[in-house]
Amino acid sequence: MSLLCRQKLARLLVIVRERQSWAQELTQVKRMQQWVLDAEEILSGHWAQAGEVVSNETVGKRLDAWRQTVSANLSDGTLTQLEQSCLAHFLEVLVNQRSHLVQCYDRDDFPRTNNEMERSIRALKTQYRRISGRKNWNSYLLRYGRCVAYAAWWEQDESRQQQLIEHACRLDRTKWRHMRQETSTAQSEQLKRFRFRHKRQGYLACLEHRWEAAAPTHLLP
Repeated sequence: MSLLCRQKLARLLVIVRERQSWAQELTQVKRMQQWVLDAEEILSGHWAQAGEVVSNETVGKRLDAWRQTVSANLSDGTLTQLEQSCLAHFLEVLVNQRSHLVQCYDRDDFPRTNNEMERSIRALKTQYRRISGRKNWNSYLLRYGRCVAYAAWWEQDESRQQQLIEHACRLDRTKWRHMRQETSTAQSEQLKRFRFRHKRQGYLACLEHRWEAAAPTHLLP
C-alpha cells in the first residue's frame, strides 16, 4: 500500500469513528424529527382516502388520538432524558395551539399553510432587488409600508389594472381620506417601532428635542 493510500485510509477511519460516536445523537434526532413529520401529516390531510371528508372534527380527533399515543412514550422508559424533555415540550405546544391549528378545514378557500404568502413576499423582495440592487429592503418597507403588496397585486395583469381603474373611478373621497389616514397611521407606527428597536438612542434624543421645543420650561419669577 502506498503512502497516499495509507493517508486516505487513516482519514476515512477517523471519519467512521466520528460517525459512530454520533450514532446515538443521530438516532435521537431522527426519532424527534419523525414526531414532527407525523403531526404534519395529520394536519396536512393527506391521510384521507377517496371520499373521506377532511374537516375540523376529523383532523382534531386524529390529532388528539396521535398525541395520546405518543405521550405514552414519556413513561415507558424508551426515551432518553433529552428526548423526554423535547417530546413534553412538543406536546405542550400542540395542546396550547390546538384551537388555532384545527380551524382551516371547514372552509375550502382558507389556506392551510402560509406557503403562498411566503412565496409572495419572496417575489416582492426579488422585484425590489432587481430594481434597486439592494438585498436589504427595510428602508423600502418603511417608506411605502403595506402599499408595497397592494401595488404588486394590482400590477400582476391587465385585468387587475383595469379593475383598479374602475374602483378608483367609483371611490368616494371621504372614504379615500379615511383609508389614507389609516394607512399613514399604520405606517407611522411601524416606523416608530423600527426606530425604537434599531436606532433607540437617536429616536429617544429626537423625542426629547421635540418635547423641549413643544413645552419649553420657563424660570419662575
